[in-house]
This record gives sequence, C-alpha cells and structure tokens, in this order.
Amino acid sequence: QVQVVESGGGLVQPGGSLRLSCAASGSIVSIDAMAWYRRAPGKQRELVAVITSGGNTNYADSVKGRFTISRDNAKNTVFLQMNSLKPEDTAVYYCKTVVAGTGNGYWGQGTQVTVSS
Repeated sequence: QVQVVESGGGLVQPGGSLRLSCAASGSIVSIDAMAWYRRAPGKQRELVAVITSGGNTNYADSVKGRFTISRDNAKNTVFLQMNSLKPEDTAVYYCKTVVAGTGNGYWGQGTQVTVSS
C-alpha cells in the first residue's frame, strides 16, 4: 500500500559529504512527518532528524550543525544532507513516513553509509 525507498548511501572519507533521499509512494493522501533514523551494528536504532509537513524540524544533538533535513511535499520526498561526516556516523540509515489521518508509520529498507579512510 505504501512504499518507502531510500537512496544515496555509500562510502566516503571523514570530512566528506553525502545526500540521502527518501521517496514515499502508494496509498498516500498527505504526510504528517518524515524522519531519518540510523542503526550501527550492535546498537539500537536512533532518531537522527525529523521534519513535519509544516516544516518543523528536530535533530539529534550528535548531528546538529552538520546534517540538514528538508522535504519536497509535492513529491513526498525527504532529504538528508550530511556534511563533515565522521566515522561514528557509519550506520544503516532508515526513512520513516507517517501518513496523515491514520498516523501509521512506514519504513524503508535502509541505505548503508560508511565513513572511513
């Protein structure tokens, strides 16, 4: 019914940048919020950034000033611009879409981000 697909992950050197994209499609009338989470091996999934359809944002303290979340509501797409990447940012990054009305959340399959020299 609802599909969420992330893209843009890859291997970068410390200090480099990546831009992740997430597109939601399917049975969607409108979206309340879209968010990025990440999970490193052996660790719990954590919230990285969230943005509502109205443009309100929130970030994890560890990424403030380095990451920027944005969205294109018309295309049901959210982006995560990641700058000044650190090895500790290495993780699988997941996109979550919250559909308006039902409040249901839908997850993407994840995209790998590796920061290493």
